Amino acid sequence: MRADRFELPLRIVVVDPFPGLELVLQKGASGKAALLAPSASSPEAVAFDLEVTVAGALPDGRPRLLGPNVQGPPAERFAYICVGQGATGWAGRMKIPLRDVGWALIEGLPPGGRIEGRVSGRGRRGGPALATVPILAPGWVAAR
Repeated sequence: MRADRFELPLRIVVVDPFPGLELVLQKGASGKAALLAPSASSPEAVAFDLEVTVAGALPDGRPRLLGPNVQGPPAERFAYICVGQGATGWAGRMKIPLRDVGWALIEGLPPGGRIEGRVSGRGRRGGPALATVPILAPGWVAAR
């Protein structure tokens, strides 16, 4: 049976991040946002741990995701990872789609587990990834 409302732990991993650029998670809407540091970082990958609230279902049956870590309309939720370089003032954002976080994955999550998705830190032309970035295969998975 599905609980009406509960917290769901997620991890977003940016693999092969573009060197020299800072990555931070946007918490809250633009203008009122806080920027959260990664939970783990190396030259090979940067990880962000966050929680989203699952509050029932959308009309199409998918989980309804809420909370300060999610952005966008209910049917197309996403998280923002801000990409920047302080000294130059250059900045952009990666839009991490959450639409494929489904009930089967949530209900199969082991105790103490989290749902993890990996994205590339590099765009198709070799620069930093910006705009909507796809979740790398195999997609969102249950992890410990």
